[in-house]
Amino acid sequence: MADRPERIVPAIDEAKRMGAMALNVLASPMLNARRGEIIEHAAKLRLPAIYQWVETAEEGGLVAYGPVLKSVFRQLARQLAKVFRGAKPGDLPVEQPSALELVINLKTARALGLTLPPSLLARADAVIE
Repeated sequence: MADRPERIVPAIDEAKRMGAMALNVLASPMLNARRGEIIEHAAKLRLPAIYQWVETAEEGGLVAYGPVLKSVFRQLARQLAKVFRGAKPGDLPVEQPSALELVINLKTARALGLTLPPSLLARADAVIE
């Protein structure tokens, strides 16, 4: 378990040692802050990984499925503007991203020795060569 930043790489190593064949890197501020290190270590261990933020695939992660981080921050800014105009935070509805994207990095797939099915590539919103 990676409950602190310095435990991320050892947790990935332990997962690999225990037989993990892939990683699901969740959307957490700590993991997002260390995404470069995670991408690099997963590649070193030849572990395919899926990430929650689209930008991670653009940075070298294999696959990302989720919202565009920039759109999440825009949504947050709209909610903050309402609070600054006097709305009570408890009165604001909970908002979720309205669009999710699937982004696949073929360069990373090739580096991992993976061949992705054409049907998966056809479903992707973006394929990075």
